[in-house]
Amino acid sequence: MSDLEQLEQSILAEIEASDSEQSIETVRVSALGKKGSISEKLKTLGKMTADERKVMGPAINGMKARVTDAIAERKSVLHDIAINERLAHETVDVTLPVRQSPAEAGRIHPISQVMDEITAIFADMGFSIAEGPDVETDYYNFTALNFPEGHPAREMHDTFFFNPDEEGARKLLRTHTSPVQIHTMEKQSPPIRIVIPGKTYRCDSDATHSPMFHQLEGLVIDRNSNVANLKWVLQEFCKAFFEVPSLNMRFRPSYFPFTEPSLELDIQCDRSGTEVRFGQGDDWMEILGCGMVNPNVLRNVGLDPDEYQGFAWGIGIDRIAMLKYGMPDLRAFFDADVRWLNHYGFRPLDMPTLFSGLSS
Repeated sequence: MSDLEQLEQSILAEIEASDSEQSIETVRVSALGKKGSISEKLKTLGKMTADERKVMGPAINGMKARVTDAIAERKSVLHDIAINERLAHETVDVTLPVRQSPAEAGRIHPISQVMDEITAIFADMGFSIAEGPDVETDYYNFTALNFPEGHPAREMHDTFFFNPDEEGARKLLRTHTSPVQIHTMEKQSPPIRIVIPGKTYRCDSDATHSPMFHQLEGLVIDRNSNVANLKWVLQEFCKAFFEVPSLNMRFRPSYFPFTEPSLELDIQCDRSGTEVRFGQGDDWMEILGCGMVNPNVLRNVGLDPDEYQGFAWGIGIDRIAMLKYGMPDLRAFFDADVRWLNHYGFRPLDMPTLFSGLSS
């Protein structure tokens, strides 16, 4: 047996013994690569005589062709085997439910949803959104809003105070969003139409109260605003928010340092069943406080109460969220329980609008 025959049989045996696409590639490189055994044989043709090349040339090239075909055939077989093995080990159970995308699985917190609903309602009525700092001075949180010295709201048991600074002044966590009214009136000339949703802080905690909660303030300042305008704004808001076509309201006298006269608003509801239904029934529920802006507040921001007047109101965002969506305990809002959020949360792509519905 010649050397070429022995080499060919050796290579074919290696090809046959290959059990993976990687091993057959190794055989190909060792035989047909730049320094492979067959390639080295082809390089010797240049040193042969013409008669020798006539014999050895066809023999070496024939061997190369047969080895190339054998490698291609074996590689195809090994490729099919590899595919079948992957199919056997990487099967997918098509009967399993498809995992939801983040946009479908995620949920908007009810507080964020209600803030969006409120924004949509008041933006439609021409109001803009105002914001302010959570940490306030005593002046903006109390004095500028006509809270007299010694008022109970200034006491430690109601307010979170910080330690005194070098000058003895003590900052605090705002107890309401009303300080933003003062900031706005100092910076902006009338007419002013703003709503102020935000976080507020008070020393209180039970099923319907939280040390940190959310509040909405509203403010209108111009030359001609009156109680009739206040009533219309609040009636339109309550009808849109609770999504009822009509709603009876009643105002009761009250007291707030920053409004005069001060009023509390009750709205019609039905409590006979397991849910509170608004716009029907013979019951009443207090929903918010409001009134005409106290002249002293206007004077504190440099406005003449003989020229300008306005009205304001405040409402607990957490409370109206509980009333509208039937949530019994305020503390669950802040427990970060994913199960609760999956139950009460809202789909992130369903943005509330007056056209498509607030809670669609």
